[in-house]
Amino acid sequence: MASGMGGLRTAGDLVAWMQITQKMKINDAKAYVAGKLGIDVIDLTNEEVMHQLREDLGLGLVTSVSGSPKGIRAKMEIAELLDIRINSVSLFKSQTGYSG
Repeated sequence: MASGMGGLRTAGDLVAWMQITQKMKINDAKAYVAGKLGIDVIDLTNEEVMHQLREDLGLGLVTSVSGSPKGIRAKMEIAELLDIRINSVSLFKSQTGYSG
């Protein structure tokens, strides 16, 4: 579903999260994500803009960058940024006692 906007390269996965978890229509989901990221909707598909934002915000990248968040840590950042509940993040926090 997220591949239409480039998946992890851009913001396709973030938009898809909002469509799936909040049942938003695509234009509403794009506007919400762009607002949370502080960018224009058109920049959601700009690989250069999104690469830098994803790296700065710890939202995960397709290409590994040493020291950048991956896996569950990136999901935790996404859940916090978008103000959504992600089941794997909630499970991780409950099993480890993480409260951050």
